[in-house]
Order: sequence, then C-alpha cells, then structure tokens
Amino acid sequence: MSARTMKAPDSPSTAASARLFRHLGALRLGVSGTLGLLVVLGWLLVALAAPWWVSDGAQEIGALPVFAPPQAGHWLGADYLGRDMLARVLLGARYTVVVALVAAMLASAIGTSFALLAVVGGGWFDAALSRGMDTLISIPSKLFALIMVAAFGSSVSLLVITAAVIYVPGSYRIARALAVNVAALDYVLIARTRGESRAYLMFREVLPNIIAPVMVDLGLRFVYVVLLLASLSFLGLGVQPPAADWGTLVRENLGALWEGGLAVVAPALAIASLTMAVNLVVDALPGRATRRRKS
Repeated sequence: MSARTMKAPDSPSTAASARLFRHLGALRLGVSGTLGLLVVLGWLLVALAAPWWVSDGAQEIGALPVFAPPQAGHWLGADYLGRDMLARVLLGARYTVVVALVAAMLASAIGTSFALLAVVGGGWFDAALSRGMDTLISIPSKLFALIMVAAFGSSVSLLVITAAVIYVPGSYRIARALAVNVAALDYVLIARTRGESRAYLMFREVLPNIIAPVMVDLGLRFVYVVLLLASLSFLGLGVQPPAADWGTLVRENLGALWEGGLAVVAPALAIASLTMAVNLVVDALPGRATRRRKS
C-alpha cells in the first residue's frame, strides 16, 4: 500500500486571509452598491486628474461675467468673480476627496493599531490607553478643530492631522471591541503559549479576522471627515484661497443664492453625491447586508 501524504493544516491566520480574499473576489454589491462605487471611483479619478484636465485660463478672474448662466464650454456658469464654476468644482475635488481619504485612512490605521496593541498587551496599558481615548472622544469634533486652526493656522497638512486625531478614538473603540472577542479564541491563546511576539499576534492572528468590519468603519470615517472639512470651509477655517474645496465654494457664492444659485447648488450636490455614494457602498457590503437581514 502506498503511503499517503498528509497535508499540514493551514494556520488560523492563513485561513482567515484566504477567506478574506475569497470574500473580496466574490463581492457582490448589487445595483445600488455598484452605482455608489462607480460614483466614488469617478470622483477619485477627477480629484487625481483634474489638474491636467483643467486649463490655466479657466481659473482667471473676470474670464466670464459674474454669475454667468450655463453656456457652451462653461456648463455650470461662473462664480462671484467670473471664474468657470465647472473648473472650480473639478479642482475642488482634490481638497475634498483626497484630503478626506488620507485623513480617514490615517485615523483608521492609527486607531486600529492602538486597539490591537491594547488588546494584545492588556493589563494597565489597555486601561490607560482606553481612558485616554475616552477623554479625547469627549471633546466635540468641531470645537477641537476650531482650537487647532486658531492656534496653528489653516493649512492642508493641519486639516489632515486634525481630522485624523479627531476620529482616531472612534476607530480605536470599534477595532478594540472587535479585537477583544478574537483575542479570546483558542488559536490566539495557543499562539501566546508558543511565545509568539506581540506583532505576530496583532497582525497575523487578530487583524485578518477583523479587517472586514474595520474597512466598513473606514468608509464611515471618510464620510465624517468629508462633512467635517466641508463645515470648516463653510466657516472660512478650511482650505484657504486661492485654493478651494467644495465647502469653500458654497460659502463664497452663498450671498448671491438667488442670482447665481448654480454656483451654490453644484458644489453642494458634489458633497451630497460623494457621501451618499460611500454610504451605498457600505450598506451593500455582504457582511453588513447579512446582519441587516438577520436583525
């Protein structure tokens, strides 16, 4: 009889990673989720490619009559200084989409890393870090942003750092609540018994099993950051002229809403379309849809 070769069983971390890739490969977002994903990718493409699409002359002051109506070649009319409104909206996507995406990713990465470190470390370190995050999350987000801008001035880098700091505690609490349950499972305890390092436990045993809900939380954080940056710009504390994000465009033209309504409505619709599209994608994720049906 020929000897049969025994295949070594996959480790829990490898199996979890394989399951994650299978889920991503079989991802079905449905009609609404696919539509939302297309809108998000479209705005991201605009944000990255707008500087090459928009000509320099489109931003000249007085190139068009003030609040000129839509016309051929200027499909959204002009703003309060006679600048092409379509060009302003396209260029504003850089400061709304890219800045919000970087800040949300930074907040999610820092919050998740702290949560994994707290759960794996445990003891007084977990308690101290959790109490510190609770203290930070108790500060109203807009009040914290106003203090930061008043103290250090407004710049793109400061806005990214401020938004990231504001939403780190929320990401930490979500990730920690997920990681605590995973860290109590048998295969994590076995890995501890084997003497694996903290980094191994964090990124090979725990993280692969919580990455899906963490990505959902990342999408929600992105929406929160977009709305925060838009509100700061509406107050005049966000991106400063001559640069402008969508919130700045709304504030600049709001005084002439009846005369140049399209200059206000266009950036407002851009903000609404982006946030709604991200929510459609998040709601269409398989895990979230399954939990909603069960409830």
